[in-house]
Amino acid sequence: MPKTATKAGKAKPSKAPAPSAKAAAPAPQWPVLQIALDEVNLDRAVQYAREAVAGGVDWIEAGTPLIKACGLDAVRVLKKEFPDKLIVADMKTMDTGAFETEIAVKAGAGLVGILGAASDGTFREAVKAARKYGAKIYMDLISVPDKVKRAKEAEALGVDYVCLHMGVDEQMKGAKPLEVLARVAAAVRIPVMVAGGLNTATVGEAIKAGASVAIVGGALTKAADIASETRKLKSAIRDRKVIPTDLFRKYSQDELREAFLQCSTSNISDAMHRKGCMDGGIVARQQGARIAGRAVTVFTADGDWAKPVEAIEVAKANEVLVIDQRGSQTAMWGELASHSSQLRGLAGVVIDGAIRDIDDIRAMKFPAWSRWVVPNAGEPKGFGEIGAEVRCGGQTVRTGDWVIADDMGVVVVPQEEAQEIANRSVEVHERENRLREEIKRGKTLSSVLSLKKWEKVVG
Repeated sequence: MPKTATKAGKAKPSKAPAPSAKAAAPAPQWPVLQIALDEVNLDRAVQYAREAVAGGVDWIEAGTPLIKACGLDAVRVLKKEFPDKLIVADMKTMDTGAFETEIAVKAGAGLVGILGAASDGTFREAVKAARKYGAKIYMDLISVPDKVKRAKEAEALGVDYVCLHMGVDEQMKGAKPLEVLARVAAAVRIPVMVAGGLNTATVGEAIKAGASVAIVGGALTKAADIASETRKLKSAIRDRKVIPTDLFRKYSQDELREAFLQCSTSNISDAMHRKGCMDGGIVARQQGARIAGRAVTVFTADGDWAKPVEAIEVAKANEVLVIDQRGSQTAMWGELASHSSQLRGLAGVVIDGAIRDIDDIRAMKFPAWSRWVVPNAGEPKGFGEIGAEVRCGGQTVRTGDWVIADDMGVVVVPQEEAQEIANRSVEVHERENRLREEIKRGKTLSSVLSLKKWEKVVG
């Protein structure tokens, strides 16, 4: 019978009924590492699985995106490729429990996922179908409000496992599954699975908190060397230890600058669904600089440099001055303002207007973006405002919004979305790293992405 680890590291037997021996997989050695193949191209998913198996992964999951993109042929191919491995079908079934379980099991799945929000009747039918074919059922607790209560109900329904699953969209906003894992594990005797942004730094803690199955997706499928990363995860699971990593992690509110600085403005634009970019007239005035910081906004008139200079005293270290000059062509920023900003630790300046003394600014390596470079400056008349909402490069910017800029341009991230966008941007960056690795191995970008398969059908 399956066993699940307790907090003390001992095991307690499950009360779940024994499956039929007809199609039963070998008894797992707890705890288990499961790779989640949340891909849309089957050939890439199989390659990821091969590398993970080489590193010692225990179970292989056909993720929901893979099943939606390729159908249950994904399960068939994985079972044929890895006949000795348990294949998990993350069906996310909400109805017709018996039917969907049966077709998944007949395709080769040994464990099938049903959403915790489904009715009790759906689970009863799914369990009956699974028993008939020697397979098992897990309840996915994603978005279930009272996870402990529903986990207890799962056990009473004869479900084999419960999965504490923190979805990707929740992870991007900073949700952490370990906070409720211990309570769920203590409430039931059936094994607990856990999924949600696990990596080498957190997987050992998940096992200590009571998980029997650690489900890892991105920390494996985005790794340049999946086999090596699998071995690290297995080590962290086996020894219940933390293996620090700067990869495949989610960033808190206090770490947003660190996250954004890893990413190009292209990464951030992709994460924002190609939005947030200032227009192409706002140009980097030096090469190789990348900044990220909260905005301090300034509105000023043509050539009036009083408010921009006063704003230097308002801004804090690592903040970015964003100056709305309405695109006018009389300079209101130069070498002395840049020098003063640099000494105060400001990250840089973005100007929808004109800048001068660019040779001196480049020499001091102060990051600056502007629409124009001209020699003539105006006078300090004091018109304008500091801290008000402005329009810069076609984007609305408020004090406190995040501004990220590099050689390609400037992106504005609304402050209330910053944590989610930072984590999604890092996700884009890390997935591109994996694509780069596959290209290095001899594939073309078109073949890696299977572009022809996904071209839009017209008509």
